[in-house]
Amino acid sequence: MSPPARSLAETTQKAIAVLSKELGIVETVRFVTQFSTGFGDYTSERDTLFRGLTLDGILSEIRGARRRRPNRRTQPTRKRRGRG
Repeated sequence: MSPPARSLAETTQKAIAVLSKELGIVETVRFVTQFSTGFGDYTSERDTLFRGLTLDGILSEIRGARRRRPNRRTQPTRKRRGRG
């Protein structure tokens, strides 16, 4: 006789706990979000958000923002260590 089946919520909770232990929180979140379908109507939101903007205008704004921020390349960089 097999053990009683867990509810979907219990299975999800157990799976996230195992993934978090093995991968860490950040990698677990990255893994889980790939299965999320999201919500809303991106096409409609995009049309509203970018109405009246052109690609050249957006690129110009990005370049301007980059010129205004401090140059991060002059600061010493820290090497990132991967998980083993």
